[in-house]
Amino acid sequence: MRTHRPALVIAVGLAAGRSGITPERVAINVRDARIPDNAGASPVGDPVVPGGPVGHFTSLPIKAMVAALGEAGIPGSVSQTAGTYVCNDVFYRLQHLLATDSELAGVRGGFVHVPSADVVAPQAAAAALVSMVGTIRETDVDIARTGGTEH
Repeated sequence: MRTHRPALVIAVGLAAGRSGITPERVAINVRDARIPDNAGASPVGDPVVPGGPVGHFTSLPIKAMVAALGEAGIPGSVSQTAGTYVCNDVFYRLQHLLATDSELAGVRGGFVHVPSADVVAPQAAAAALVSMVGTIRETDVDIARTGGTEH
């Protein structure tokens, strides 16, 4: 990120079992895996960043992003947290870096979960991500509307 200095970073992960595309609201500073990750690690209650804050909020307009999905006919909703597994780890590290590295001041970042291909086809998921990037480029301020979920 320091080399390329992007204006925007969106990490993306698979959330099998979800019924639509879900931009994440907050990354939490805890690892608590129900199954081992690809390296075989199964952390329980460990911090993602020792000494880091409890959480970091996204800097993306997640409700506006979900509204854009709806306008395109793609299922989506706001997710309150990326969980406590690998996706949350990536999201927390991204947001922590953006919050603490002065070289990256002004870079916006967040995380989006996509469901399995039987729920949203890969081409539609790619188009949805492009649409959400367009929404992000258009606004720095999120829309005021309900959008909470049980995720």
